[in-house]
Amino acid sequence: MPSKLLLRTAASSGCLALAATLTACGGSASSAGSDGGEKVVTVYSADGLKSDKGDGWYDKVFADFTKKTGIEVKYVEGGSGEMVQRAVREKTNTQADVLITLPPFIQQADGKGLLQAYAPQGSDKVNGADKAADGKWTSVVNNYFGFVYNKKELAEAPKTWEELLDPKFKGKLQYSTPGVAGDGTAVLIKSMHDFGGKEPAMEYLKKLQANNVGPSSSTSKLAPKTDKGELLVANGDVQMNFAQSKSMPNLGIWFPARASGKPTTFALPYAAGLVAKAPHTENGKKLLDHLLTEESQKLVSEVGGGFPARTDVRPTDANAVELARILAGVEVFEPDWADIDKNLTGYVDAWKSATGS
Repeated sequence: MPSKLLLRTAASSGCLALAATLTACGGSASSAGSDGGEKVVTVYSADGLKSDKGDGWYDKVFADFTKKTGIEVKYVEGGSGEMVQRAVREKTNTQADVLITLPPFIQQADGKGLLQAYAPQGSDKVNGADKAADGKWTSVVNNYFGFVYNKKELAEAPKTWEELLDPKFKGKLQYSTPGVAGDGTAVLIKSMHDFGGKEPAMEYLKKLQANNVGPSSSTSKLAPKTDKGELLVANGDVQMNFAQSKSMPNLGIWFPARASGKPTTFALPYAAGLVAKAPHTENGKKLLDHLLTEESQKLVSEVGGGFPARTDVRPTDANAVELARILAGVEVFEPDWADIDKNLTGYVDAWKSATGS
């Protein structure tokens, strides 16, 4: 088993929530047949791209898709792991047409036979590292792992992992649950990279547990607590937290470093796949095509606060400029996703043992 997750270094360039758009998810006549002439598509997604205020990237592109095709989007969101687990439970009566989740859960979904091959139009413009070679999934929004802090209570962001062990963070620090939330799993991935392997990372996380509030199945719920000052520090991701910061003025984004090193992060894209035996396969294909159109991709930064998955789309809007500034000076590494997919259960078990979770 590799002791490090670093393959290549380059310069930087939860709980289940049912969205209001979901009207039905149970088995019925509506889910029979290849599409049955139905104008509907059901999406299971990790949280972060839809806004409670209705102004998120999903809100915009789903509305555009419905206007263009007449196909209604039914939407279910939750933690990355929870979405995969739900799809697994429904394998004998598949409900979802499209699954969108973060690594390593998209690889996990593929390994469990949940996905069928489909290369959406525009996927040829997505980097090879951001899509499956066999067409089982492709990134639709690029993103990076990060942390948030309360700018009102802290004069500046913490700089290192070691600073988080300070007693002032006791009961004021929280990260989402590894193995359940994509961003929570990212805490394991980054700490194993930064500390040089599983054992030293677990030693650190065991110490950090003294300050940790406890488990959270959804990362998106931590930013509001940080903005209000209930927490001083929490984990997150750049896209979601940048979008949240528009209505949460005390929210700042930062990237932990080792005391002797540079801040680091890694790409944590929203990856989409067509669900095997989907009740509305053709509608699912149309939606995946739509998510990768130039028009949709140009809205990723402007509306969603994220990074386009297509390399030929280079936005210059104010959000894109600010996002580039946030990542300036941050070292981006590429995890060994095959290793993580293979050994994720062992890594999560090691975390549970180290932290008593």
